[in-house]
Amino acid sequence: MNEAATVEICRHLPDADATAAAGASLAVRTRPGDIICLQGDLGAGKTTFARGFLRALGVEEEIPSPTFNLLLTYETPLATVWHFDLYRISSADELIELGIEDAFADGICLIEWPDRLGPWQPQQRIDIDLRDADDGAARTVRLQVFGPKDSRWPGLWPDL
Repeated sequence: MNEAATVEICRHLPDADATAAAGASLAVRTRPGDIICLQGDLGAGKTTFARGFLRALGVEEEIPSPTFNLLLTYETPLATVWHFDLYRISSADELIELGIEDAFADGICLIEWPDRLGPWQPQQRIDIDLRDADDGAARTVRLQVFGPKDSRWPGLWPDL
């Protein structure tokens, strides 16, 4: 299936602080039901982006990478945030065991390694692709929104 994004935004992120700030800026525009797919190589900044996102929603506790747990959940005033790391997932059945149906139904989802979603890949989602830039800690970020047009996204990241 060839999908077309309804919104696409690209920015340069000079360092880890800018990567976290990009996550925070996205967080304040999210709402329950949003599914955010974080793509990029190992070390690209997916968890840094997620930390900025979660801090902006009021999470004060430690925010580790969910790589070994596969899933961490955070209660926020807005909704429960489900932070998945699917790097070690080998089948769609494991997603059901992790509670993906519940997460998609009423939470906000941050999903690292979304290519492992298989048949669970949602048609309506926000893809965040983080890539190394040429200069050290810098990254490029590309946001693509798949689904109906939504006034929340144009104008995102004007200062990055």
